[in-house]
Amino acid sequence: MAELSEHDERRRRLAAWRACDRVLWRASADRRIGERLTALTADAGTVWNLDEWTDVYGNGVVAELEQRVAGLLGFPAAVYFPTGTMAQQVALRSWAGRTGNATVALHPMAHPQVHERGAFAAVSGLRTVHPTSEPRQPTADDVRDFEEPFGALMLELPLRDAGFVLPEWDELVAVVDAARSRDAVVHFDGARLWECVSHFGRPLDEIASLADSVYVSFYKSLDALSGAALAGPVDLMDEARAWRHRYGGMLFQQYPAALSALVGLERELPRLPSYVAHAKTVASGLREGLAASGLPWFRVHPREPQTHQFQVWLAGDAEALDEAALSQAEETGVTLFRRWFTDRCPPGIAVTEVTVGAEGLEWTEEDVVEAVGEFVRRVG
Repeated sequence: MAELSEHDERRRRLAAWRACDRVLWRASADRRIGERLTALTADAGTVWNLDEWTDVYGNGVVAELEQRVAGLLGFPAAVYFPTGTMAQQVALRSWAGRTGNATVALHPMAHPQVHERGAFAAVSGLRTVHPTSEPRQPTADDVRDFEEPFGALMLELPLRDAGFVLPEWDELVAVVDAARSRDAVVHFDGARLWECVSHFGRPLDEIASLADSVYVSFYKSLDALSGAALAGPVDLMDEARAWRHRYGGMLFQQYPAALSALVGLERELPRLPSYVAHAKTVASGLREGLAASGLPWFRVHPREPQTHQFQVWLAGDAEALDEAALSQAEETGVTLFRRWFTDRCPPGIAVTEVTVGAEGLEWTEEDVVEAVGEFVRRVG
């Protein structure tokens, strides 16, 4: 069989996932353009008066979205950005101008360090340091005892690449206090902050109130087309608008993304706690199924998911595991795992991310165990 190109492999995956009757989650990028447009057209009128004029350079529906986010997070103001990469650079360079220190303390597995091509330094003149390199959230001692001064502490909540892990509430408070004892400001990379409410047992505004500024994403958990917001004090947001313009983020019209974000806030945000709760059921089924599978080694991490997303680690070849997962989808109409990766894994180990969404609520623990058996049978 001829090897498929990357483009053809992607089309094969998308076709298989789309055809499945049972999935744990359907990503927005799995859908066709017409489907996304039809859904947005059907839903947009429930969150905004579609007889209003379109936005121009951030007014109208975009301004309404900013106000909604500021209210949800308990800040006086928020600014819409086309990307989180831009939003966080603007936030941290603005704080650097106020503190006089362009050094940002963050985890080496944080998104800006791993997935943004060194943009903090290359574009915004920021220097990064790491209070810990352990695959966990930094502790108060890590922050308090770090040997270099820094102007801002950035905390990614949850820390995705470490397994979507979160600190306990008291630990988070202590870390923030430790940063403040060093005269540093605190910024939350809250791309997935929306789903942290269940773990912390606190409302969004109380969680966000620990930080001096917070970034949130609209497409990662809320199923919007794109976009992000930065929330904080009024003077910081005023400066953020100026830098957004300089960075090329002051787009002429953004109503499709803004409307989809408002839909996400209305529809998906209230559902996230149910996804988080059911992720524990899915993880339990995975542990049971993999323990009985005869595979040489596995890990579900965290053992008890702290959000609706977590990792599964297996001993094996990523390509073989990808093929087993895809064959299972094509042959049984069930998608259990999606993609497997070896980035930052020990030799011979692969990792996948599991997300539980609305579709996953139908799965029982027994369904998961059965699906694991079908997957393992194809691993060979």
